[in-house]
Amino acid sequence: MTSKSIAVIGAGITGVTTAYELANRGYAVTVYDRNRYPAMETSFANGGQLSASNAEVWNHLSTIRKGLGWMLSPEAPLSLSLTPNWHKYSWLAEFVGHIPHYRKHTTETARLAVAARDRMREIGEKEGIDFDREDRGILHFYTTQKQMDHARRVSALLADGGVVREELDADGVHRVEPTLTGNFVGGYFTPGDASGDIHLFTTGLAQACARLGVRFEMEADVADCRTGPRGGVTVTYRSTKGDGKIVMHTSDHAAVVVCAGVRSRALAHGLGDRVNVYPVKGYSITVNLPDEASRAAAPMVSLLDDEAKIVSSRLGPDRFRVAGTAEFAGENRDIRARRIAPLVQWVNRFFPAVCTRQSVPWAGLRPMMPSMMPKVGPGRRQGVFYNTGHGHLGWTLAAATSEAVAAAVSSRI
Repeated sequence: MTSKSIAVIGAGITGVTTAYELANRGYAVTVYDRNRYPAMETSFANGGQLSASNAEVWNHLSTIRKGLGWMLSPEAPLSLSLTPNWHKYSWLAEFVGHIPHYRKHTTETARLAVAARDRMREIGEKEGIDFDREDRGILHFYTTQKQMDHARRVSALLADGGVVREELDADGVHRVEPTLTGNFVGGYFTPGDASGDIHLFTTGLAQACARLGVRFEMEADVADCRTGPRGGVTVTYRSTKGDGKIVMHTSDHAAVVVCAGVRSRALAHGLGDRVNVYPVKGYSITVNLPDEASRAAAPMVSLLDDEAKIVSSRLGPDRFRVAGTAEFAGENRDIRARRIAPLVQWVNRFFPAVCTRQSVPWAGLRPMMPSMMPKVGPGRRQGVFYNTGHGHLGWTLAAATSEAVAAAVSSRI
């Protein structure tokens, strides 16, 4: 172990971006992940949005009211399993407790997202990463005046965080995205937002990290992290490489950055910290566009339907990603047909000329804190740091939080 040796646990978007920032500061970085390749879990097929315009936190009374109304509908945007579970219900109680901080946290998240999208653009251009980026902005659209009125209040909070948006009337919505079918009262357009394929970006950045000397220890399932009495961190992990036999390994580092998604809570517990992430499941479909008619009918501008809690992004000429829903059912990655159906129906409703015959479903677990704010920075013990708990905004915030945690490491290690 050297004084510059840093372990990063997790090879998703936050872990790989953290490794990149640390490597650029001269650290010897090792990334541990249980999968064979980077970006194989929550960073595999999300909604694709780099969306400062979606920085509104969920800790609001309207969320509670909608959630209660949705509980009896299996196809509603939010699904809550009623199976008794202490972690789930204690997390929800903390979530409610953060409602008074709604305005502050929304503005703080917006400010962070604006910084992140600039840094993400810099990294992509510097490393030459092709990830189907579209700098066409993000359009939020609304079908009722009540939705529009709430959006106007949210927009004021986002503006305090530096997000520049344009309010649109019904004609303006269709002007920004002509393929969008329906009757709308208005919308908001955020020209500075973007979209892209998170999996392509993360794998491309992992390759850039390897060029900088970052070592990727894949198929390494981290079982434990412990700090030593004289400093340093020991990472214990199971490896299944080679002949398939499980072998335990330990590795010593000067410090560790936990970027382990929904597993961060358990690892933090062993390191003396409470990082209360809950696995909130989200679903997506990737609609392959096999014919010219579908390609012409699919939108190029990234969209957000606030009422349905569904987002969409065009990924290159022949793919269209649609994502949404929030399911509180523990660490469960099962793909349920009832949760996929509303995504397909959404495409059929707003883009009826798009063929949805080839729609590939996916589900991932968002690591969400009750405050909706990520855990970024040092833990209680020397050499322990976190960059986790980004919830549905991991892709949006990762570049800024990774810079912040790398700066924290630099000031202490």
